[in-house]
Amino acid sequence: MASAMAKRLEGKTVVITGASSGIGKSTAMEFARTSPKSLKLILTARRLDTLKEVAQQINKDVGDGVKVLPVKLDVSKPSEVKGFVESLPAEFREIDVLVNNAGLVKGTAKAPDILEEDIDTMISTNVTGLINMTQAIMPIFKKREDGGRGDIINIGSIAGREGYPGGSIYCATKAAVRTFTDALRRELIATRIRVMEVDPGQVETEFSVVRFYGDKAKADAVYAGCEPLTPDDIAEVIVFNAGRRENVVIADTLIFPNHQAAATAGTGGAMYKRPS
Repeated sequence: MASAMAKRLEGKTVVITGASSGIGKSTAMEFARTSPKSLKLILTARRLDTLKEVAQQINKDVGDGVKVLPVKLDVSKPSEVKGFVESLPAEFREIDVLVNNAGLVKGTAKAPDILEEDIDTMISTNVTGLINMTQAIMPIFKKREDGGRGDIINIGSIAGREGYPGGSIYCATKAAVRTFTDALRRELIATRIRVMEVDPGQVETEFSVVRFYGDKAKADAVYAGCEPLTPDDIAEVIVFNAGRRENVVIADTLIFPNHQAAATAGTGGAMYKRPS
């Protein structure tokens, strides 16, 4: 017998940005496992080949009840976002859930030594890209009865709540996401459009590899001596939020691994944590 959450998600169309790896990939897998009978997933990222591999894995795991559409999309490029909805096949255009997951961090430099290209990359992806994706999808939501219906789930970070040395630009972008999310929720209060934010603490993904410009050893050192969250941990919360009864809005969720109680304390990745 299908769970209540599975029934609520049945027949829905879900867009996930940054779905080729990490939290985005895990979220796609979790949606598929939760509602395997009737679901459409639109998976976007810059790496189309990897998205196709994710689609194949979903088909292998749950069968053809979940239709998966991989779409090459760089959210940092406004022109690509602007043409996104029109590029979709007709059967995938009635989107019900948008998961704004695409995001990244570059470097650990402190002002005034932060590279201009890193600033531009983080802002254009984490802030402008998220806002543009939201604006591209919202007309679909707003045309529905009762003032509109649909879910927007933005992936923020503990970094949006607490700044830390060597992460000022990334923290600023996630703070922008948090403020945008809060304001959007208030703007849409007269509708049935739900606006939610999930803020992870330390999660082991490609995040640190990107931060250290591909240096795997430095990335691994961030997680040494502790047990970070996994992408699956965050995916379960995202899907849980989307699967609530329509009148339930889990507006704001902060998720830590057991050892963490605050944002990163320094550029080396040290955490405020209980002693080992």
